[in-house]
Amino acid sequence: MAQPGPPPGAGYGQQSMQQNRGQSGPPAQNMYQSGMAPPTSQVTNQMSGMNISGMPPQRMQGPGMRPQQGPPNSMAGAPYSRAPPTSMGMTAPGMSGPGPMSGPPSGMSGQPPSTPPSSMPGPPTSMGYQQNMGYSPPPGGPQMGNTGIPQQQMGPPAYPGGPPVPQTVGAPPGPGARQPCGAGGPPSGPGGMGPGPGMQQAQQPAPRRLDPDQMPSVIQVIEDDRRNRGKSQFATNLRGQVPPLVSTEFDVIDQGNCSPRFMRSTVYNIPCTQDMIKQSHIPIAVVISPFGELKPTEAQPPIVDHGPNGPVRCNRCKAYMCPYMQFLDGGRRFQCAFCGGLTEVPPEYFQPLDHMGRRVDSYDRPELSLGAYEFLATTDYCKNSKLPEAPAFVFMIDVTYQSVKTGMVHLLCKEMSTLLDMLPREHGMKESSIRVGFVTYDSTLHFYNLNSALAQPQMLVVSDVSDVFMPLLDGFMVKLSESRAVIESLLEQIPQMFAETRETETMLGPVVQAGLEALKAADCVGKLYVFHASLPIAEAPGKLKNRDDRKLLGTDKEKTLLAPQINFYTKLGQDCVGAGCSVDLFLFPNAYVDLATIGQVSTLTGGQVYKYNYFQAANDGERFIRDLTHNIKRAVGFDAVMRVRASTGLRPTDFFGTFYMANTTDVELASVDSDKAVTVEIKHDDKLAEDAGAFVQVALLYTSISGQRRLRILNLSFNCCTQMADMYRNCETDCMVNYLAKHSMKAVFNSNPKAIRDHLISRCATILGCYRRNCAAPSSQGQLILPECMKLLPLYTNCILKSDALCGSTDITTDDRSWLMDTVMSMGVASSHAYFYPRLLPLLDLPENIDSCDLPVLIIHLRQTQKIKSTYYIHNNRGPSMVP
Repeated sequence: MAQPGPPPGAGYGQQSMQQNRGQSGPPAQNMYQSGMAPPTSQVTNQMSGMNISGMPPQRMQGPGMRPQQGPPNSMAGAPYSRAPPTSMGMTAPGMSGPGPMSGPPSGMSGQPPSTPPSSMPGPPTSMGYQQNMGYSPPPGGPQMGNTGIPQQQMGPPAYPGGPPVPQTVGAPPGPGARQPCGAGGPPSGPGGMGPGPGMQQAQQPAPRRLDPDQMPSVIQVIEDDRRNRGKSQFATNLRGQVPPLVSTEFDVIDQGNCSPRFMRSTVYNIPCTQDMIKQSHIPIAVVISPFGELKPTEAQPPIVDHGPNGPVRCNRCKAYMCPYMQFLDGGRRFQCAFCGGLTEVPPEYFQPLDHMGRRVDSYDRPELSLGAYEFLATTDYCKNSKLPEAPAFVFMIDVTYQSVKTGMVHLLCKEMSTLLDMLPREHGMKESSIRVGFVTYDSTLHFYNLNSALAQPQMLVVSDVSDVFMPLLDGFMVKLSESRAVIESLLEQIPQMFAETRETETMLGPVVQAGLEALKAADCVGKLYVFHASLPIAEAPGKLKNRDDRKLLGTDKEKTLLAPQINFYTKLGQDCVGAGCSVDLFLFPNAYVDLATIGQVSTLTGGQVYKYNYFQAANDGERFIRDLTHNIKRAVGFDAVMRVRASTGLRPTDFFGTFYMANTTDVELASVDSDKAVTVEIKHDDKLAEDAGAFVQVALLYTSISGQRRLRILNLSFNCCTQMADMYRNCETDCMVNYLAKHSMKAVFNSNPKAIRDHLISRCATILGCYRRNCAAPSSQGQLILPECMKLLPLYTNCILKSDALCGSTDITTDDRSWLMDTVMSMGVASSHAYFYPRLLPLLDLPENIDSCDLPVLIIHLRQTQKIKSTYYIHNNRGPSMVP
């Protein structure tokens, strides 16, 4: 049965291919070199011998050729490995060309046919562009294809009735050997184990160099999307609308679906049945950034107050009121879009319907017209039925010898007064409601009384760290405006008090416990800023041993090194989540600190880890202060609980990020900020109706920086489809890469590195192979056909495979590996997009007052830097790097 043609714009590359290798013709034209726009129909790439499915290649019969029987799989050459293709920057062990083809019948002439079929498999090339594989053998020498790989021919069977043995063209034939007639795999002897009698070893393949201009270009895709959709408005009034790329500048107008800065999806046209997902292996996942940063021109989610009874919800599934609810009976009842249940409208919320069946106040109520908004929560949504207090920040500073010697303590105290002026505040408020406190520590704890009535701060020392307690209640956490003079005096004294310290041993567990007890005593939520320098080896709870062994990275035993050494910090992190206490770690190590263990207090609480290896204030101080400034200024919510609801037929199953889950539905975060994202995988549990669509609602209950308990609601609607082409037409690769990366990071603790890499490669091949089988027009086996929206998927898959967070090489330290894994797990789509494919920006002859929209074009690959003498800026979401 003929497969339906691809949708417009579903592919790229050139469709035509020389079917006759003996005929000369013009090479395939390169769109990027010629400046031609890609055709609207699906186009293909000439990938001779490309095996995209991971299965042994299948022969194709050329015109005028009689079918030939090849050897069974067990007699072929080395099978295809499921490791990355060579063009993706990784040489897979055991990867070789396709298996040999049988030689001509004994009655045929010994000369090779004048027009060999183009379907003969050649050596594996790449998943990118490749030039035309037209071939004309030179006289009197070894026959080489344009890839530099010796073409192989079929020799006589190694034993009567056996398969023919391939041999390299141009090698001296063995006794009784026939003349070559075709191409095949590497030379082998009987059983494919080695060269047969009278045969020589195959020539070593010449190094192959792919033309970058013939491969899918990330930069080209970015520039095309900016040109087509940049500097424009994106209205969210349509269901299942694919937003612009995260690298494109655009303004969002909320008209019923939330901004893509809050939530993005891997697919916007969800299949009606699970069968299409099982066949294609495309994940259905949403990446949620509840506090995603909006542009200044975009409106913040409005706050809605439904009174003492709280927000209007569905009685059955507890979904919150949103634009997808349908009002019935003149507005007296509404039908839930998620479960289909009917709920009576509260009398105080009643409004009649217009002639279109919509409430007359639809455009006056944000919850009926917008995709993102907030409800004021009642005491029913608060702990102990009590409204919360304003949150607090506690700064905990390591004052051991290493921290003082590197200049960290002096720099931090010098800049802290300025940083405190940047504490986040509610819109319209003159000052922040956040209170602050300070603790210094080495092998003991030092608390400071900052009461505004004092002329100088008072230090209280706690030396019994085995059972930490708060030595004071009043005066530890104060408002900046009330105690500024005392705080500034303390910041001047700390570097002087510890300037001559010789204490080298430090602790960490009691430090976090002290901050937790301080927040509990103040009956508030908040965040701990811990500035730490070395492995906690002092005699105290949470003491660790040095277990570093970089040789284990990349092996099956690496999971033991990347898992926590002890359970103390995991349990401590869970206690912090319960109290709404988030922990941000700023590490300044000169040696191993076992980040896999101590990082648990940050990972479970929704915090963040910053790492400055071999810190020196003169060299790294600017980056450290910039990171701390951004951390303090950014939007944040505390003591948050997030729940994801989906319409009938869908359900959230897996969650990826830095958080804690006590059950299978609620994501608990002691804090959530603008840089954090949670990825949620959604699966089918029933069939979907194509005309009804599908819906996802995210509800985040949190405490604001002013101490209000709020509910932030994010809504997103999808189309449903029954055709594979509709699904492939409405996918987002950047979001899919975010999901695949986090899925792989999570698998590190349960699987081995090889299985993780094989799964990534197999999944990428399955996704693209399914498109070829179901959405593309019939074409040659040697052509690679990619959907337009996924033409960069092989490249991004290779980027994940080669990233330091996953590859596990010994080039990085164990702590760096743990830190990168933790960082990737908390990334949003924009962050993962920049991290897995860093861009180079030439800084040659930039004008002084340049606008961000007028920056020079990004560099496609490093080879271009050889043509331009300049300094380059690397954008990889890990801080700026300058390359001369």
